[in-house]
Parts: sequence; structure tokens; C-alpha cells
Amino acid sequence: MVGFGEGVKITSLYLQPEHSVAAPLLARFTYPWEVLPEIADFIRDLGKTLSEQEYDRVGEDVWIAKTAKVAASASVHGPCIICAEAEVRHCAFIRGSAIVGAGAVVGNSTELKNCILFDGVQVPHYNYVGDSILGYKAHMGAGSITSNVKSDKTLVEIRYGAERIETGRKKVGAMLGDFVEVGCNSVLNPGTVVGPHSNIYPLSPVRGYVPENSIYKSREQIVTKHNG
Repeated sequence: MVGFGEGVKITSLYLQPEHSVAAPLLARFTYPWEVLPEIADFIRDLGKTLSEQEYDRVGEDVWIAKTAKVAASASVHGPCIICAEAEVRHCAFIRGSAIVGAGAVVGNSTELKNCILFDGVQVPHYNYVGDSILGYKAHMGAGSITSNVKSDKTLVEIRYGAERIETGRKKVGAMLGDFVEVGCNSVLNPGTVVGPHSNIYPLSPVRGYVPENSIYKSREQIVTKHNG
């Protein structure tokens, strides 16, 4: 079907793939949730090729750039790559299968699991990011989280207008395009997809697809951004 789910395709969400070491992995798939089961193996393969002059191998399948800052109280489990100039702050918990992009910030008490953070992503305060991909310079406000499992434990579908796109997965978090801004204490429900340059109001429960260049005020009120 031509154009099926066009707005939720990798090429529509991540407009600057060069801003992630995971670009070769993303290029192999059409939809971002298809990437999720491949993250761990990709990290292990990529890690073996990283320069010893630029990265330290710390423990099993954990590579940390020499210019990254990782707090002594942070807990980092592999497979994991933390790229140049990234910052992992006090009591962050990286459970594994995580790529932290160059210049990204993983804040105090933030938890990551099976996810890709593009370069410049900020999840700086009490965030949970699981089974998700956050595009270039996406930002999640304090306390905002990705919910990655439905309460009835059924497989996640992507709601795209009148379409329902089956993922075949029980765990799918949020797919945030480049430059997305998520307001504080918002919950991105399983299978949420937010197009590039869109904003989510604080305290929002979000589900389904939010088009690019939009402001999400509520499910009934999604308006187009007007720059200038």
C-alpha cells in the first residue's frame, strides 16, 4: 500500500540520521519499532570496531567515550555505547541495550532500557525511556516517561489516523522525531509516535500519532505550529 503509515516511517521522523551512530541500523528498516529487537546485537558489533583512542571498554559490552562524563553513582549495564561529550548524571540507571548519542544528557535518576538516543537528546530529570527511539535534539521534560507495555499486555498497535499498524511486539515505547519537546510529567503511552519539531504540553497523556510541526494540547486539540 503506497504511503501506508508514511508519517511514522523512519525517514519521516529522523531527518538527520547522521546524528546517530545507529544510522546504519535504522537504514535497514522502514518503521522504527522494527529496530528495537536489533539494538543489542548492533551495539555489540559496533562496539568491537570503536577506536581504543576514543572509547574505553568498561566491563562486558560497555563502551564509553573518553570525553563523556559518567557519574560514579550511575549504574551502566551492557550492551551500551555512550558517545562523545555525553553526560550521565547522578544515580542514572542504564539497564542495557542503550545507545546514548554524542552530547546527550541522561539525568539524575533517569532510567534507560533498549533505546536509542540520537546526538543532543536530553532526558535530564527523572525520566524513563524504554523500547524507544528519540531523534536528534529531542527533549523530555522533568518526570515525563515512555510507557512501553499496555495494561492488558496485548501487542502494541500504532494508531495512525484511521489506520492501525501492527507492531507484533508487546513492548513498544515512544518514537520521537528530531527536535521534539515533551512537557514535564507527560506520559507517552505504548506506541506513541511524535513527528519532528512538535511540542507536547505538560501533564499530557499521549497516545497514537502526533503530526510533525504540531502542538499537542490534548487528544481533541492538536494544532499546527506557526513559526514567526
